[in-house]
Amino acid sequence: MLGVGLALVLLAGIAVVGLKTLSHRYDRTVAREQLLDPGARNDRTDLDGSLNYLLVGSDRRAGHSGPDQRSDTILIVHVPPGRREAYLVSIPRDLLVAIPPTSGFGGGQDKINAAYEHGGGGQAGTRLLSATLNRLTGIRFDGAALIDFNGFRKVIDLLGGVQMCVDTEVRSIHTNRVFPTGCQQMDGAQALDYVRQRYDLPGGDYDRQRHQQQLLRAMLDRAGQADLRSNPVKLDQVLRAVGGSLTVDTNGVPLEDLLLALRALPADGLRGVQLPSSPQIIDEVSYVVLDNGGNGLFEAVRGTRVPAWAQANPRWVTRL
Repeated sequence: MLGVGLALVLLAGIAVVGLKTLSHRYDRTVAREQLLDPGARNDRTDLDGSLNYLLVGSDRRAGHSGPDQRSDTILIVHVPPGRREAYLVSIPRDLLVAIPPTSGFGGGQDKINAAYEHGGGGQAGTRLLSATLNRLTGIRFDGAALIDFNGFRKVIDLLGGVQMCVDTEVRSIHTNRVFPTGCQQMDGAQALDYVRQRYDLPGGDYDRQRHQQQLLRAMLDRAGQADLRSNPVKLDQVLRAVGGSLTVDTNGVPLEDLLLALRALPADGLRGVQLPSSPQIIDEVSYVVLDNGGNGLFEAVRGTRVPAWAQANPRWVTRL
């Protein structure tokens, strides 16, 4: 999970006693909710086996309500046994899916990011989104995290910014800022603005997904370079900012145990995965539809075959 993954890098290399102390402090800043629908929840999380987490990015924290709450980012994070790699599967926001019925919504076909809105946003919206994904993929999740991207702006700034490499010049539709090609240092506002863009990019929303994956890698790299362990005040500030940006559901696993289990996961072990799919106009509406049911990706995620699937399907995989 994005925030948990960042915390892992911050805590890496600390003695076990120090890790317990800091993870306890981090643990107290994180909001906890039931983010997974019962049918989308793994019966029991085995920290020695494959792990699957649902990551939802939004500009609103859980508990906030209101119209037009659509999720900006949907990721399935798959961590195979061994904990040396993590696969970030981006779910296109316009993916055509069947959304189950819930209170105030009778169910039906829509874009997947509408599930969060139909559920009312926050905790309930994430639950409906998890149920929608479970119906589509058959995947049961070991946990979920809802990220407030506005809060992550502060995290990036506390880290001193991140290095992002822009491959196609793009003008922000939100701020009118132009991002020229080349590697450049970005503060929190700039980085989040950049990774929200999809118009005027060759790959459209697929490029936006890849840029979001690259931001995660950039944040993990920056956290590893910052030597925060020698600056306990700054470390505490960053941990609190990460925790304050998250609402989590760990499926009953203590956060400290999860941190310890994933502690060896390296930043260069991240792999970005594009869902095998393509855009399609249906009744004058632009959707994304699966290619051949996802080309076996969902079956691989449900088991332990994602590394083999990635090797056999390199066109859909990016080393971040």
